[in-house]
Amino acid sequence: MCRGRIFSVFVIIKQLIGFIEARVRDSGGKEVALEKMPVLFVGHGSPMNAIEHNAFTATLERLSASLPKPKAVCVVSAHWVTEGSQVMASAHPRTIHDFYGFPAPLYEVQYPAPGAPDEAAKLAADPEIAPDNQWGLDHGSWSVLRHMYPKADVPAFQLSLDERRGFKAHLKLGREIQSLRARGVLILGSGNIVHNLRRIDWNNPSGAYDWAVEFDARVKHAVDAHDASALAEPQKWGDSLLATAHPTPEHYLPLLYCVGSTDNRDTVSYPYEGFDFGSISMRMILFGKAAPAGESVVRASS
Repeated sequence: MCRGRIFSVFVIIKQLIGFIEARVRDSGGKEVALEKMPVLFVGHGSPMNAIEHNAFTATLERLSASLPKPKAVCVVSAHWVTEGSQVMASAHPRTIHDFYGFPAPLYEVQYPAPGAPDEAAKLAADPEIAPDNQWGLDHGSWSVLRHMYPKADVPAFQLSLDERRGFKAHLKLGREIQSLRARGVLILGSGNIVHNLRRIDWNNPSGAYDWAVEFDARVKHAVDAHDASALAEPQKWGDSLLATAHPTPEHYLPLLYCVGSTDNRDTVSYPYEGFDFGSISMRMILFGKAAPAGESVVRASS
């Protein structure tokens, strides 16, 4: 049997196992299904958001209150890039301060959420994903999670970005992890739709360059249309535009995992949008559950 057929059979078996594991019994012994979790992409921006209170962090707090509480959170962070796909398998992940030059209080933050080794082991059953016990929760994870789950009482684990994969291969892996949702796991992509630190304009804290607005709008249009193919080929919007919006791709890639783990039946909403310092899009995208009723989109300048 060829490798491709073996892999296809593996994916089908994994989906069946996920369906079985997604069913529990209530107090009367009746079998019920766990609520399928939504998927969330967060433009996390500056590490300082971890300790600040602003419109962005208030939106994260409201989202946590409105969404079902997950069994665990699987974070695909822009800040864990590896050779080959890896999943964090530690039961007690460390808090990683993977930045420099920030105020001392930021380095004092600890986020002691437990890991989710059982869920990690299920992903590591995939022959293309290796378990890892050295990594922890980087700031792409804990700077978001500490606002959503400040008690650190929701298990969290990370899936790395394989530097050898192209855009389409990242999207494909996103499709292969969608069974997490049926098991009550929130898939959280943490990056930025536009991310160019070289072009930051400190004199324009809530503005944006024209090219940043254009790239962000193209992504939104494709997401609204559930056009995963377009999102997996952003170079078709122009090589220069892509290179300016993302000199390196790691902050864009988490979006592909979110899109891959959703389908046309999932609603799309934008709990927060806007730009920081010209070249950072702070857009959030919620798939599978509408934003809380009566709430308008929060914008970065608000």
